[in-house]
Parts: sequence; C-alpha cells; structure tokens
Amino acid sequence: MKVLINQQTHELDSDATLADAVAAIEARPPFAAAVNTQFVPKTQYAQHPLRDGDQVEIIAPVTGG
Repeated sequence: MKVLINQQTHELDSDATLADAVAAIEARPPFAAAVNTQFVPKTQYAQHPLRDGDQVEIIAPVTGG
C-alpha cells in the first residue's frame, strides 16, 4: 500500500503499522507521530494499523530561541 510519510510517498506492506512507517524513514527520537492529523501515543505505534492513502507526520521538536 502507499502512504504519505512527511509528504513523501512510501510503499509499505498491506499489514503495516505506524511503527513500520517510523522504521521506513529511520526516525530517531525524540519525535511525535500523527496519522491523518490525529496524534498517536508512542505506546500505540505497533498496534496502530495504516491504510492505503494514510498521511503520516513524524515531527521532531525544535529547540533554541
């Protein structure tokens, strides 16, 4: 299936979860993730199924001032 991860198309297995999307882009902590604009707690990444066409955002905090 195709999903958008940070606005780039990625091909994932049909049974992929949010954890698979995080692994696909090799995201390094700290970060937060949302699927279709809905925040998903880190403890739910492996249980959160993705569907074809989902939009995943993986956002790292910005520090400084």
